[in-house]
Amino acid sequence: MEAVVVDAGSKLLKAGFAIPDQSPSMIIPSQMKGTPEDGSLDDVSLSDVTVDPVVRGYVKDWEAMEDLLHFVLYTGLGWEMGNEGQILFTDPLSTPKAVKEQLVQLMFETFNISGFYASEQAVLSLYAVGRISGCTIDIGHGKIDIAPVIEGAVQHIASRRFVIGGIDLTRLLAQKLSKSNPLVKLHDSDVEKIKEQYSCCAEDDLAYEKTQLSCPEEQHTLPDGQVITIGRERYTVGEALFQPSILGLESHGIVEQLVRSISTVSSENHRQLLENTVLCGGTTSMTGFEERFQKEASLCSSAIRPSLVKPPEYMPENLTTYSAWVGGAILAKVVFPQNQHITKGDYDENGPSIVHRKCF
Repeated sequence: MEAVVVDAGSKLLKAGFAIPDQSPSMIIPSQMKGTPEDGSLDDVSLSDVTVDPVVRGYVKDWEAMEDLLHFVLYTGLGWEMGNEGQILFTDPLSTPKAVKEQLVQLMFETFNISGFYASEQAVLSLYAVGRISGCTIDIGHGKIDIAPVIEGAVQHIASRRFVIGGIDLTRLLAQKLSKSNPLVKLHDSDVEKIKEQYSCCAEDDLAYEKTQLSCPEEQHTLPDGQVITIGRERYTVGEALFQPSILGLESHGIVEQLVRSISTVSSENHRQLLENTVLCGGTTSMTGFEERFQKEASLCSSAIRPSLVKPPEYMPENLTTYSAWVGGAILAKVVFPQNQHITKGDYDENGPSIVHRKCF
């Protein structure tokens, strides 16, 4: 049986058997519907009770995570009790040691797996496009990670994590749409769908300024029949990544952050890192984002311009959305057959701390 690869994000969980040239067989929301502990539903609609096992990239609710993984592994992927296989998890940048230990403990003690491995998402996203060195910009639902990687090792001193992501862009869009459509009652799920359907990036900051003066408007009908008008707001979402002041943040845009991150690495590696830049995370698939990124890159302060690595043609479409999962599937084909993983015997002998010695 192939090893299972799991990439658990704040918004979506990607899971499937390690077949690298295919997309993951399960892509499901991480958020779960909850029920009150006493089982009663009085005074509360079931749809209003939600649980988020993963927040801003890290597991926060372990009970919910156990339930989610139980559904994924036994119901979704068909594992049988008593015959559990091997599993590889993708680790977000700078995952706390305690979280890594709790995950390996959960998998061996509760799920009784036969083998475990974990690797950092930045490294795996590079593997997915055939690189072992480069820099990843991962714009997820709850965070932005910028991670330079040299010979398969994340340069943690130079890496940067920003606690903003797709969820903050959704809130920004909700705020803007409420101002321009004061009579329309918007639900978070509606705004999320509008963001995915309509949001885009202007060609540059001048083009963005023009959209604020005049911009074609579109009518969008919400599921409850209300009609909303969408105009310049769609550009504001993408612009916030290049001008974070829109979100009320005093920080540089995404390209300048990349250049500053790499400037702290030894200069002999600058070219290799900047010329092998990989975009990943659902937000980077926004219309016009890649073109805007490349335009900003051509104007940036660095002597060496960042340039993007294109995924190989044989890889599945929309690779940016689940590149860490694909990289995990590639790595699983190596670590498990070559016995580089944590076995049940390793875990029983050393306990959860074994994860820091075997998975790095």
